[in-house]
Amino acid sequence: MKVLLTNDDGVHAPGLAALARRMGEVAEVVVVAPDREQSAVSHALTLHHPLRAARIADNIFSVEGTPTDCVNLGIHNLLSFRPDLVISGINRGANIGDDVTYSGTVAAALEATLMGIPAIAVSLVTRGAGDNYDAAASFAARLAQSVAERGLPRDTYLNVNVPDVPAEALLPALVTRQGRRSYEGTIVDKVDPRGRNYYWIGTVDLSFQDVPGTDYHAVSRGHISVSPLQIDFTNHAAIGQLEAWELP
Repeated sequence: MKVLLTNDDGVHAPGLAALARRMGEVAEVVVVAPDREQSAVSHALTLHHPLRAARIADNIFSVEGTPTDCVNLGIHNLLSFRPDLVISGINRGANIGDDVTYSGTVAAALEATLMGIPAIAVSLVTRGAGDNYDAAASFAARLAQSVAERGLPRDTYLNVNVPDVPAEALLPALVTRQGRRSYEGTIVDKVDPRGRNYYWIGTVDLSFQDVPGTDYHAVSRGHISVSPLQIDFTNHAAIGQLEAWELP
């Protein structure tokens, strides 16, 4: 198995290092990751200036760009092979519910899926530095082998969230659906010492709806969450209703 690894926390992130170690036991691995943190860049692609990449170690490349850039550059230029699988992570912090739309980690897996390559996004559900990346990496390696053997449904990628607990404390993995946040005020509006207004987004801790079957419900109870996501955002059930509108 030949695997491309990337992330959005940067090429030197501990989660990526743990993933590379574990995946190196079962696959040929090449790392192509951003040279700095690129959290919450979503599916951004660099179009208005050149990209630079540097080989910083054997089979490890640092890219001045986004996770989406890394997948593109890795597959089309830096790798000597077409990967059998792309794994993005291990992200420091959860990527559950609506947050998947912001996540650079998840977007890298989406980009690989658009190219027809099976992909997995992996996150450690932690608020701190993260003490159990290796437990998450061990699960990711086992899941990668299952994907290699069984394949994934067409246009589908996996979003995995692992609680930040030792391996022996993890409960069995559950197949889940994407949850939803409970949105409230999340922007701080203040005045700086020079009298100018400034705003800070995302400073309030948002809660998730605790609905059975969702990613949040699983990880909040100690289970690993595995959510199959798809690249088609169309609400197919709404097409008939809109067709009846007699659009102008």
